[in-house]
Amino acid sequence: MGVDDPRTTLLRRRLLQDKPFLRCLYLEWYSLLAARIQGLDPVLELGSGGGFLSEFRTGVIQSDLIRVPGLSLSADACRLPFKEGRLGAIVMTNVLHHIPDVAQFMTEAVRCLRPGGHVVMVEPWNTAWSRQVYRHLHSEPFDPGATWKFPFTGPLSSANNALPWILFRRDQTRFEETFPEMSVDIIRPMMPFAYLLSGGVSRPIGAPGWSYRSCRTLERRLGLERLGLFALIDLKRKG
Repeated sequence: MGVDDPRTTLLRRRLLQDKPFLRCLYLEWYSLLAARIQGLDPVLELGSGGGFLSEFRTGVIQSDLIRVPGLSLSADACRLPFKEGRLGAIVMTNVLHHIPDVAQFMTEAVRCLRPGGHVVMVEPWNTAWSRQVYRHLHSEPFDPGATWKFPFTGPLSSANNALPWILFRRDQTRFEETFPEMSVDIIRPMMPFAYLLSGGVSRPIGAPGWSYRSCRTLERRLGLERLGLFALIDLKRKG
């Protein structure tokens, strides 16, 4: 069963419910995303197939390129089926680094968002620690020297975990010049070890749920968040 098979997405949906530590991790991610989009409607979630953001925010338009049950629509991030200025926010979790033409997606986001709208995401990030993890312990490509585009092989098999860092850090000036309508409100690295302890969605076993709070407390108190495997990223459509 390949990563682009709809059954894989359904399996990941079940793992997010069955693995307590991993569910706690996603609960934190979703609470961070929900806090950034308060008062913004309507909200489009890209790559909703395996997740449960709708438990945090009612009325979310759940979409995915992979057709699985329970979603509002099947949508391509590079061809959003919405009129100009229709959306209040676009949210995603581990999705941007799978989009093969991120410039086209950003063009669509600018078109569909009303002034004051947000694009909020949790994405892989490039730090001294995460580089080692993504290069040696993760199956998806990690290429900090790549361009903004890569070949499309499938909704999940197409990837570059370094893409968010490329877009918003390495090529920050180019991003600002290409999309002057958007501003980067926040980039917050986080979770250098928590996701590894969770086992992610590729391993059936992870740390016990009761240990999640202690793990996150240690990461923060020891000042390790700057080495995070992920980052909370918030972009705002200028008014």
